[in-house]
Amino acid sequence: MAQVPQRFFDALAVRTWCGLSLRALGRAREEIDAINVYPVADGDTGTNLYLTVESAVAAVEAVFAAHEVDGGTRDASEDRYTSEDQDASGARDTADGPSLADAVGAMAHGALIGARGNSGTILAQLLRGMAQVLTEQGDSAHTEGSGLRLALRHAATSARQAVAHPVEGTVLTVASAAADAADGAEGDCAEVARAAYEGARAALVATPGQLPVLERAGVVDAGGHGLVTVLAALVETFTGRAPGPVAVPHARVEPGGAGAGEERATGECAEEDGEGGPAFEVIYLLEAEDAAVARLRRRLDALGDSLVVVGGDGLWNVHVHVDDAGAAVEAGVEAGRPYRIRITHFGHGDAHTTGAERPPRERTQRAVVAVVPGEGLAALYTEAGATTLLARPGEPPASGELVQAVRRAHAREVVLLPNDADLRHTAAAAAEQARTEGVRVALIPTRSAVQGIAALAVHEPERRFDEDVVAMTSAAGATRHAEVTVAERQSWTTAGICQAGDVLGLIDGDVAVIGADVSEVAATVLDRMLSAGGELVTLVLGDEAPQAVADRLEARVREAYLAVDTVVYRGGRQGALLLVGVE
Repeated sequence: MAQVPQRFFDALAVRTWCGLSLRALGRAREEIDAINVYPVADGDTGTNLYLTVESAVAAVEAVFAAHEVDGGTRDASEDRYTSEDQDASGARDTADGPSLADAVGAMAHGALIGARGNSGTILAQLLRGMAQVLTEQGDSAHTEGSGLRLALRHAATSARQAVAHPVEGTVLTVASAAADAADGAEGDCAEVARAAYEGARAALVATPGQLPVLERAGVVDAGGHGLVTVLAALVETFTGRAPGPVAVPHARVEPGGAGAGEERATGECAEEDGEGGPAFEVIYLLEAEDAAVARLRRRLDALGDSLVVVGGDGLWNVHVHVDDAGAAVEAGVEAGRPYRIRITHFGHGDAHTTGAERPPRERTQRAVVAVVPGEGLAALYTEAGATTLLARPGEPPASGELVQAVRRAHAREVVLLPNDADLRHTAAAAAEQARTEGVRVALIPTRSAVQGIAALAVHEPERRFDEDVVAMTSAAGATRHAEVTVAERQSWTTAGICQAGDVLGLIDGDVAVIGADVSEVAATVLDRMLSAGGELVTLVLGDEAPQAVADRLEARVREAYLAVDTVVYRGGRQGALLLVGVE
């Protein structure tokens, strides 16, 4: 269904733009990854941009869900709206939905907290810069071409200010060119978007002449290519048609291979100065005051390069390449409260090694990829041979992260264990993406890490794939699961009303017990589970759970359930005080 051209930029246009951008980046991801040579040739720019926009999309969708939009005739498969949503002027009725300020604010916040890598962090600031202008519209339901022009100009300016040492021939150059072209456009949003896209595309083609590392590799800037892709989606939002493909050089560059010389963000060429560049990429979210962030910028600038600090209003996303990752994190601690800390060692397979040193690794036949909620469980799963993706409490992984984990497993066949009921759709999307890349994927809908442990225990790579999947699915399905946690707020539950601070016992996802003592609640939960029988009890203790809880439960099983065995693991920071599995 062709999209109806829109004259105005409103909340539904923001939603459509985000969705189209995500799909476009999904299609272009591999191509963008392949030309990533600056600032580090680690082949992940396309993936990082995709994950950043995916987070923005999730935030925008959450705003629409909160407003319970039901006024439009929607084609759910395309996430587009028909002309029945519009009045005679072309503006859409958003009385029952979020305002433009709500939508762009959510887009910017989602991108900020989900930003990955150098280019993803800059894209987050570009979106934040747009949002800062568009939220000044107040309660207005939409903006016109003039508002979009101002938003694109402020986006380019704010992104350039966020980078410690701006370099021409990068996404910053492409963003500035887009804003310059938009400034000269007259007319509605469609005309402004088309001008911005054309200006960005022309600038992208010229990037090899501005940055020697791109010219040597025979490619355009990967981050700039990603921005052109996002602007193409903006054009499609207002015209209903996507612009034609960008005609740019795309000589494929493998990370660390020929042409993958790294030019550092200070503008110095690594090949010419003989230095290999920093060893670590450090990214974290930071809650801090403006003055503390200004000091942090100076501190990190002295520690490394590729420094980008984006955000504001007390929440920031910090990205830097350093040799001393610990010092970069400590600087964040001094400035405020850093969290979602991600440290990546460029190590093997980046711009600091040559292609001759890294022969292609042969794919294994089969692998298990599992999402795990704590470091202790991650170590347990890894020891059992699984490739793990660590999910922090309150930070569920995006589908792109699951796809990356599947790629990391480097296998022809993959068994995927989400270990969380809420990750079912995310895992299904990741599995579908991996299948398009030639990987045979089976998704076992495990709802808890203890079900994943049961599945992994019967995994036999030598078996036929279908037989192995059936055995693992059967083992997971035969494992009842429970958890003991603490209520964060007053709430209605299936066991009655709980207050903040109450200890909750959940069995198979439903609250079954409410109490005040962790050991008492855990014992009650275990008794209820074993009343239906069982042969093996698995206990996984979180960091905040006292060892006495496990000791008491083990003693309880020995005394009351003679034929039942018990195993205890330390899960680390897993969110729940205790996970329980009964097989």
